[in-house]
Amino acid sequence: MAMTDLPILSMLRSRMEWHQERQRVLAENVANSDTPGFTPSDLKDLDFRNMSPAGVSLSQSNPLHFASIGGGNGRFRAERDSKNDVRPAGNAVTLEDEMMKIAQNQMDHQAATMLYTRSLNLLKTALGKR
Repeated sequence: MAMTDLPILSMLRSRMEWHQERQRVLAENVANSDTPGFTPSDLKDLDFRNMSPAGVSLSQSNPLHFASIGGGNGRFRAERDSKNDVRPAGNAVTLEDEMMKIAQNQMDHQAATMLYTRSLNLLKTALGKR
C-alpha cells in the first residue's frame, strides 16, 4: 500500500479536488453575471460518510459495458441555486455573494492543502525518509 493511499490522505485529496471544481463553478457564475436569464450554481457539500475507505469506484473495463450514470466528471454534483433574487434582466448572480464564496473556498482549499502536506511530512519523518 502506498503512503498516499491511506484513507485520511485520500479524503484530503478528494476535498482538494472538490474545492478545485467549486472554484470552476463559482468562476462560471461570475463570468455569466451579465448573461440574461442565468441562474448561479454551486456544488453540493462533500459528504465523507458514504465514502468507502478503499476508494472503490466503478470502472468500465469493456466498451460494451454500461458507463456510470452522472454528468460532468461524475465525482461532484452542481446544483442551481434557486433562492437568489432575480434582477430585471433575469439574471440571479450577485457578485458580492460569489466573491465571498470564492474567498471562503480559497481559504478552505489552502487549509486542506496544508493538512495534506503536513500529514505526508509527518509520515515521512516517522519512516525516516526525511
